[in-house]
Amino acid sequence: MNNCCIIVAGGNGSRMGSNIPKQFLLLKGIPVLMHTIRNLFNFDRSLRLILVLPADEVIGWYDLCRQYNFEIPHQIIEGGDTRFQSVKNGLGLTGGCELIGVHDGVRPLVSHATLWRCYNCAATEGTAIPVIPAGESLRCGNMGKSVPVDRTQFFMVQTPQVFKASIILDSYNQAWIPEFTDDASVVEHYGTSVNLVTGNRENIKITFPEDILIAELFLNTP
Repeated sequence: MNNCCIIVAGGNGSRMGSNIPKQFLLLKGIPVLMHTIRNLFNFDRSLRLILVLPADEVIGWYDLCRQYNFEIPHQIIEGGDTRFQSVKNGLGLTGGCELIGVHDGVRPLVSHATLWRCYNCAATEGTAIPVIPAGESLRCGNMGKSVPVDRTQFFMVQTPQVFKASIILDSYNQAWIPEFTDDASVVEHYGTSVNLVTGNRENIKITFPEDILIAELFLNTP
């Protein structure tokens, strides 16, 4: 089966307290994004990898690849002003793919078991998004007034989110609205329900400085 994965890497370093985009920050000596690409490549070397980068970071990425002798095959396309447009640009390179995954470039620790569940479920059911149960008590409201909610009814959403090609391609032909927070919300708005699969807790999205330290601990754990 000819499958692919769009890797969206459009973040900046503002919440990291850095002027370096977070996907380029070093994790155990190499950029986070290289860990992510290598992990996907090691999961399935036939998986077509499509990297979406901001236009002004493409040359810098090529420089990093030369600096770190990074030679894993991947295609590169420039992103847009929104995540929606960036994914849509990436979809333009997916011709011939049967299953299309969309993954955050700063999630280097998705397990191969999670990847298998996502692609396997999408192959049989059409859609798959990895989730983990909410692990702490939750409240709904604001700092002035809030009420407890049943945490067993809530899940933390991860990536990659994987879809049959026809489903995600058709869904991304609709106009963008602010409610589109991820690919699942785009697909659902178009009228297709999504299937949940079990993710892995190590599959964190590197956003804050402490996330680099946590990721290093996970990578150092046998």
